[in-house]
Amino acid sequence: MKSALTLVTILFLSVTVLAQNFTLSGTVKDNAGQPIPFATILVKNTTKGSPANADGQYSLTLTSGTYELQFKAIGYKQESRKIELKSNQTLNIELAIEAYQLQNVVVKAGGEDPAYAIIRKAIRKRKGYLNEVRSYTTDTYIKGLQRILNMPKKFMGRDLNQMAREAGLDSNRRGIVYLSESESKLAFMQPDMYHEEMVSSKVSGSNRAFSFNRASDLNVNFYQNLQDWEGLSNRPLVSPIADNALSFYNYKYMGETVENGETINRIQVTPKRKFEPTFEGYIYIIEDSWRIHSADLMLTKSAGINFVDTLTVKQQFVPVSNNTWMPASVKFEFTAGLFSFKVGGYFVAVFKNYDIAPKLTRKDFAEVMKVTAGVNKKDSTYWQQARPIPLTTEEITDYEKKAVLAKKRESKPYLDSLDKVYNKVSLEKFLFSGVSVRNRYKKSYFNTESVIGSLLYNTVEGVAINYGASYTKQIDSARNRYLRLSGRVRYGFSNKLLHGNVTGIIPIQDYTLSFSGGSDVIDLNNTFPITAFANSMASLLYRQNYQKLYDKHFAAVGISHRIAGGWQGSIGAEYADRRWLDNTSDYSFFKKDREFTSNNPFTPNSNTPLFPNNQSFKVTLRTSYDFSNRYVTYPTGRYYLPSKYPKLEVAYTKAFKNVMGSDVDYNLITANISKNNVSLGLWGKFDFYIGAGKFINANNVYFTDYKHFSGNEILLHHDAPNSFLMLNYYTNSTADKYLEGHYEHNFGGLFLSKLPLIRRLKLQEVLKVNYLTTPTLKNYSELGVGLNYMGFKALYGWSFNSGLNSKNALRLTVDF
Repeated sequence: MKSALTLVTILFLSVTVLAQNFTLSGTVKDNAGQPIPFATILVKNTTKGSPANADGQYSLTLTSGTYELQFKAIGYKQESRKIELKSNQTLNIELAIEAYQLQNVVVKAGGEDPAYAIIRKAIRKRKGYLNEVRSYTTDTYIKGLQRILNMPKKFMGRDLNQMAREAGLDSNRRGIVYLSESESKLAFMQPDMYHEEMVSSKVSGSNRAFSFNRASDLNVNFYQNLQDWEGLSNRPLVSPIADNALSFYNYKYMGETVENGETINRIQVTPKRKFEPTFEGYIYIIEDSWRIHSADLMLTKSAGINFVDTLTVKQQFVPVSNNTWMPASVKFEFTAGLFSFKVGGYFVAVFKNYDIAPKLTRKDFAEVMKVTAGVNKKDSTYWQQARPIPLTTEEITDYEKKAVLAKKRESKPYLDSLDKVYNKVSLEKFLFSGVSVRNRYKKSYFNTESVIGSLLYNTVEGVAINYGASYTKQIDSARNRYLRLSGRVRYGFSNKLLHGNVTGIIPIQDYTLSFSGGSDVIDLNNTFPITAFANSMASLLYRQNYQKLYDKHFAAVGISHRIAGGWQGSIGAEYADRRWLDNTSDYSFFKKDREFTSNNPFTPNSNTPLFPNNQSFKVTLRTSYDFSNRYVTYPTGRYYLPSKYPKLEVAYTKAFKNVMGSDVDYNLITANISKNNVSLGLWGKFDFYIGAGKFINANNVYFTDYKHFSGNEILLHHDAPNSFLMLNYYTNSTADKYLEGHYEHNFGGLFLSKLPLIRRLKLQEVLKVNYLTTPTLKNYSELGVGLNYMGFKALYGWSFNSGLNSKNALRLTVDF
C-alpha cells in the first residue's frame, strides 16, 4: 500500500511539472524600433493567443511544451517562431512592413482595376459566409479606455481644475477618465440572437461598478450588408462587400502577399461620394475562397457620423476549422472634440476558444445578458493571470491611483462632505432651481421645485403657483428599488382656490403599488396636450387661452405587475368629485382688444358650464404585450428589453353608477398597437401608432370621461407617438367610437446628404401622416413634412377635412 501511494505521488508530481504554466512575454516593434500597438500573437492552428497592449508589449501563458507562434498585425509581414517553453521566457519580435506584390497585373488606360473582380467574387460569397455558422460560443475579453487629450482651465466661467483632480487627471487636466476590463462567455444563434454572461469585470476608480463593455456590441460583421450602429450614424453604414457596395465605393488593387499558404489580396476602399454612410481604408480578401482575412477601415465626419471626429475599425479573422474563419479580435479607436475639449480612446475585444457546433436552443437566448454579483470582486492576482493584454505603465498607475480615490469616495465621511456642500440652501436656489437635500450614503433624496418655475397663468385661476416636492428612498439595495413620494400645493390668486395632493409609488416584491389623492385643477383633455407654460405664454402674449380646466377632488389606487416576459398588467380604481370652473381673470400683456374665450370649448363666447358637478367611480384593467421575452439580468434584478416587434395594449374601463354616489355609467374598451424605430435600412426608420376604441352602454358619460386626442393648436408641438399637428384640443373628443393612426418616417438625411453645403448640417428629412375618424369627425387627416436636427424638429403641416378642420401651419418640437 505504501509503495502504491508513493508511486501515485510521483506520478502526480510528474504530471504537475509537465503541465506547469509558464509565461512568454516580450515586445513587438517595427523596423524603426517603434512599438506596434495591439499586434496579435497566436499559437499556430489554434485561437489561443492575445493582442499586445498599446505599447506593443505582450504576455502569453502556456503549459510547458513546443509551440509555433505567429506574430501579426494589419499592414505588417507575419513572423513565425518555434519555441520550446520550459520556463518563463522573453521573446522580442520585429515586424517588417508588408510588401504587397503586384503579380502580373496590367491595367490598361480606361480599363477596370482588378480589385473589382475580387470584390465581385467576395460579394457573391457574402451571404454564404454570413450564414455559414448557424451558432457558436466563444470566450471574450474586452478592454476599454478613454482619455482626456485636452481640457481648458475654465469653461463657461467654471474652474475645471478641481473637477480634473477629482477625476484623477494630471496638472494639465489630461489623463485616463475611463479604464475597464471584462471577460464574458458569448453565444450566438442565427439570425441575430446573443447570450452573454459576464465572468469578470474591473473598472478603474470604482469597486462597485460593472463594466458596460459588451462583447455583442463589438462583434462587427462586415458580411452583413449594413452596419446599423445606433446613435453613431443617422443612417446605417454600407459594408465594402454589401450587395450594392459597387454603387457606393471605388476599389483599387494594392497587391498580394502569402501568409500561411494563403494568398491575401489588399484592396483599397474609398467612397464614390462624400457624405455617404461609407468607410474608407483597406479590406483584405483571401484568394480562391474570397472571404475576409482582415479589415482596416475608417469613418470620418464626411460619413455623417455623430459625436466623434474619426473612428477606426480593425478586425482580424483566424481559421477555427478547415473551412471556417471567425474573428480573432476587433478594435475600435476614436477621437472626438467639442469646443476646447478633446478626447480619444479605444475598445478592443479578443475572441478565443470557439465552438462552432454547440448544442443551443432558442430558449437559451431569452436572457441576452447576465451579470451576477461577485464578477467585479476578482482580485489583482486573478487579473494578472486572466488578462490577455498586459497593462501599460500608465494603466497600472491609473488603477493604483484611482483605487485609493474609490475607497475614499465610498466612505461615509467623504459622501457626507459632498452632501454638506451640495445641500446648502439659498434664496437663489429656492427661487430659481429648487432645493435638493440628499444623503448619498443612505441613498435618500429630497427635492423641491423652483418657485419661479412653479408660477403659471390661466384665465380660470389668474396667476397661480403649482409648487411640488418629492422624496425618494432606496428600500431594496439588492434589487435597486425605491420608494417615491411626492406632493403638490396649488393656489390661484384670482379664484382664491387652494388645492393639494400627494402621490406615491411603493415596490412590493414583484409588484408596484401606486396611490394618489387630494385635489387639483385638471385639463379637460386627459392626454394633457398643452403644457401650463405654453398656455401661460399664449394667454399673456397673444391673449389665447387654449387650456380648459376643471376642479377635481380624488382618491386613486393601482397595482401593476409583469405577468410573464413581455406581458404586463395593471388594475386601478379612482373616485372623483368633478366640479365646473369659470374664468376669473382676463389679464394679458398684449392684444387687449381681443376677447378671451370661455372655459367651455363648445361655447367660446359664453360662460356656460360644460357639465354639472358630478361624482365618478371607475375601475380600469390594462394589459400589454410586446411579443418578446428578452431580458438582461443584473445583481439588482431582471430588466426586460424593448422588443423588435410591435407592442399591443388593451384596456377596459368600467364606470359604476350609485357606487359611493357615482353618477357615471358606461363601459369603454380601447386597443392600440405601436412600434418605434422600425428600420428600413438606407431608407431610414419609422414609427407608427394605431388605436381604436368604443363606448359600450354609455348611459351616462360626462365630457371628462370622453375619449380625448392629443391635439395641437400652437407653434410648439406636443410630440407624442399619437399626437396630431393641428387638431383642436377638445371639440373632437368622443363618447362613441373612434379609429386613429399615426405614421412618422425619418429618412436620416437620405436626400439632403447629396446637396453640397446643406449636407454638412446633418439634417434629417421627416414625413408625418395622421388620421382620425369618429361618428362626428369623419376621415380627418394630416400631412407634415420637415426637418429634424439633434432633437429639434420643424414640420409644415396640412390638414384635410372641411371647414375649420382644413388648415396649414408650422410646428416645432424639441425632443431630448
